[in-house]
Amino acid sequence: MSERHPTLTEHGQAMLQRLREHPAAPRYHNESGNKLSAADLARVIAHERTVEQAIIELEQPAWLDNFVSRCFEHVPYFRDQGSRPASFLDVPTIDRGELARDIAQFVPDDVAIDRLINFTTSGTTGHPLWIASHPIVAASYLAYHKRALRRFGIELRHGRGQVGVVLLGFQRACFTYVSVTPSMGESGLAKINLHPGDWRAPSDREAYLDALEPEVIAGDPLSFYELLALPLRCRPRALLCTSMALRDGLRERLRARFECPVLDLYSMNEAGPIAVYDAAVGGHVLLQERLYVEVLDNAGQPVPLGTRGEITLSGGFNFCLPLLRYRTGDYAALSFEHGEPVLVGLEGRRPVRFRTAQGEWLNNLEVSHALARFAIPQYTLHQAHDGALSLSYRGPERDLDAILAALRTLFGAGAAISVQAAARFEGKVRQYTSELDPGAT
Repeated sequence: MSERHPTLTEHGQAMLQRLREHPAAPRYHNESGNKLSAADLARVIAHERTVEQAIIELEQPAWLDNFVSRCFEHVPYFRDQGSRPASFLDVPTIDRGELARDIAQFVPDDVAIDRLINFTTSGTTGHPLWIASHPIVAASYLAYHKRALRRFGIELRHGRGQVGVVLLGFQRACFTYVSVTPSMGESGLAKINLHPGDWRAPSDREAYLDALEPEVIAGDPLSFYELLALPLRCRPRALLCTSMALRDGLRERLRARFECPVLDLYSMNEAGPIAVYDAAVGGHVLLQERLYVEVLDNAGQPVPLGTRGEITLSGGFNFCLPLLRYRTGDYAALSFEHGEPVLVGLEGRRPVRFRTAQGEWLNNLEVSHALARFAIPQYTLHQAHDGALSLSYRGPERDLDAILAALRTLFGAGAAISVQAAARFEGKVRQYTSELDPGAT
């Protein structure tokens, strides 16, 4: 316990016990903690003050030159490229595939490895990826969430004895845990799975959430859709959609049901929270003061303001994974509205549902998990109107039968599934598409 929660007090211990032992609590499968020392916590709180007061720049910021030099001096991948180019625009771009090949090459030499956190992300581009992080980095997400919430008039206030955040998932298998947030008076934090299989009774889901009365509920469109079906009495002060694209229709249903702001955050594991959607400015407003955002054409050249291109990132608050001209695979136009940089027309990653032979709907993340054990760097899965599934993948043909078996286990023995190895994929591909899920193709 002390390793996961170094600064835990008796009040924090009581909160953890309450979250785990409530009569309606789900079956928690995992253990997690903030791992913050007292010195770490001081850094996190100071960072929050910096983020609160920061002004986001549109032009190349003053810190960028030193950041590029540091990458070429201390990050093995960039150092292996030779001396740094004189112009920032001559620095070659990278993408998720390069991170996926060897994430260790992107960790700076001077980052102590004894406190590194490593976790995996499947993403939607077909490149499974390890992410290098740190307890301070994980705790720093809150500063950007607070900045986004403040934009809509929400100042977080839950502290000791209260539950600050509940994170939702909706999958057959989901990482679930309880923790506390030391920078908010050890307020409670719970990651739960709304899938009925994680609960003793389906009605325990609303009973538990009503008992916790979280100040904020965070999730993705799929878990929020399930949340709408629950007869909840509790009213969070805000909902945060932190992954996948949130469609306007679902946003409005959530806003009407819970009578609170529904924030659509553009966020990714590689960079954290990047921007938040604000209808008043017509796009996603940038959140990070140490993240330089470019929009590039296919040749890697910046496009004029207001022109659509690929979102490309440099900098970031994850000192274990400094990004330098990182092409995200997402597209938007960069504009300057009311004195702020805004991503307009963002085309992010959409959730996709697939139907099993038994008529059950599956989250696309469950497909990612089912195929995670295979050494395939990229694949696409499409479901036709008749329910037939077609998977194409890059990788050894010897895996074909095993991949087919894994999909049959997931979708049912009666599912029509074809699997074929592909020599390559042309350009940017959409990993998951379905003719049975409106808006997913």
